[in-house]
Amino acid sequence: MNIQFYKMTGSGNDFIIIDNRDGKMNGINLKEFIPKICARCVSVGADGLILIENSDKVDFKWQFFNADGSSAEMCGNGSRCAARFAYLNGIAGKKMKFETIAGIIEAEIMDDFNVKVQLTEPFDEKIDYEIDVLGERLTVSSINTGVPHVVVEVKDDIYSFDVVKYGREIRFHEVYKPAGTNVNFFKKIGDNKLKVRTYERGVENETMACGTGSVATSIIAVKKGIVNSPVEIETSSGLILKVYLEDGKVFLEGEARVVYTGNLNKEALEY
Repeated sequence: MNIQFYKMTGSGNDFIIIDNRDGKMNGINLKEFIPKICARCVSVGADGLILIENSDKVDFKWQFFNADGSSAEMCGNGSRCAARFAYLNGIAGKKMKFETIAGIIEAEIMDDFNVKVQLTEPFDEKIDYEIDVLGERLTVSSINTGVPHVVVEVKDDIYSFDVVKYGREIRFHEVYKPAGTNVNFFKKIGDNKLKVRTYERGVENETMACGTGSVATSIIAVKKGIVNSPVEIETSSGLILKVYLEDGKVFLEGEARVVYTGNLNKEALEY
């Protein structure tokens, strides 16, 4: 076993990226492989895995998987990491397009670390409706920014809020069955600046950042008159994402860093 990979992070949201243009991963049972190598402490550890593949339409296409092995239509932070990976490996230039299940994504390398992506057009927007959660009547909003998101404004201390407890209940709520949803909790902390904490479907925990969740929260907050575009998002990692809403188009900008490169040893799976 000798599979080269990049470990990358998009503002604290981390991924394993493998160049699969030669098809080396095609004979592997990904449903078993991905949860194994995405497990923290005993293997590489990551929020998800990205396979870069050939495209006959644009620069490349990807397969994106959550840490539990499930496939996802889109990932904002992952898309920025994939774009920088493609640039660093000569797969695409500074401006590029790539295929996802959600549609064609456009990306631009802004400087050494920062990448800006134009996401697909959001849909299924629904603002301010109520659902029952843990015996409470919560006012929530929802929107699909490539994947489904629920957005909840937190009135109390966002930093001590129990994201996992409430996030898990909403993620599996009957209203969002069968696919479930990602859940974002936010609070305004400055002029056009929001603190956002996200419970991610497929990771089944709070992640340090969520790109599509930051976009979903920004759109809802702008529609509700809480902030104006561009919106700064303070993620759980403390790093900043920027969301631009321009003439119906949605852009996400933030860092995408290479943490390390390596080769998987078979012992990464033997536990």
